[in-house]
Amino acid sequence: MILGLETSCDETSAALVTAGGEIRANVVASQADLHALYGGVVPEIASRRHFELLEPVVTAALDEAGASLDDVETIAVTAGPGLIGALLVGVAAAKAIAWGRGLPLAAVNHLHGHVSSLYLQPLDLEPPFTCLLASGGHTLLLDVRERSWEGVRVLGTTLDDAAGEAFDKGARLLGLPYPGGAEIDRLAREGDPTAFAFPVARLDGLDFSFSGLKTALLYAVRDLGEAETDARRADLAASYQRAIVRALVERIEATGADRVAIVGGVAANSELRAALPDAVAAPLPLCTDNAAMIASAARYTAALEPGAYLALDAFSTS
Repeated sequence: MILGLETSCDETSAALVTAGGEIRANVVASQADLHALYGGVVPEIASRRHFELLEPVVTAALDEAGASLDDVETIAVTAGPGLIGALLVGVAAAKAIAWGRGLPLAAVNHLHGHVSSLYLQPLDLEPPFTCLLASGGHTLLLDVRERSWEGVRVLGTTLDDAAGEAFDKGARLLGLPYPGGAEIDRLAREGDPTAFAFPVARLDGLDFSFSGLKTALLYAVRDLGEAETDARRADLAASYQRAIVRALVERIEATGADRVAIVGGVAANSELRAALPDAVAAPLPLCTDNAAMIASAARYTAALEPGAYLALDAFSTS
């Protein structure tokens, strides 16, 4: 089995996945309630909390799988991109476990992990396909030709905010708690998505931009005033969400792709899933950051042998 570790942002996760892609355990300890006190992720707090949680999360994953470290043949860890302090906790732990057990270590790109959530059982999607990866930190349109990261080509990316970041910042403007994407999705079901005509950026190529949309929401809230914003919060949430989803769907449609998949935290959004009924979506538990997707990606990543990974470092940007 592969023991995967994920600490790129505010979820501490450990998973055990077989070479055939069966998830034996996938334990995720979320820090959302902790960071909600500050309206978003505080990197230093996230790093310290990963340090506290990682050992019990690994123990819980082994217990859930009915396994021990004797059953593990490879260690996998997110090396980046992400919050550098948070990543270093996971990388250091992975090195220690791998070195102590004399095991190889696979340093996984977090973005490859999201795509590799599609390769786990029972879904096990076979390339080629066009993939929308939309999360709190990244929005990418990918041409996936092979299961290895070397077989993935970027077709488009965000020029400013990621889609998930736009959701979180929009939620803050509307006075909704963190994490904002889920809160907007919930509230939008009570609102009219045509109530406000928020803009969708028109760019050459397949890139995305959400900063203008965020500014439009800011101006709308300012012009409405506190009382009217409170009364129309559901309409604002629905209209704002509709604009984000339109931007994502239009770029996908512009590729003319026959086979489409969606992954990442934003792939859990109910309106995005409804707007792309024929797309293959990652299962909801695998949309947000988790270690099962990292272990999955390790199956298609060359592992470093003992000694070779001692100099391995984390990286914050892709």
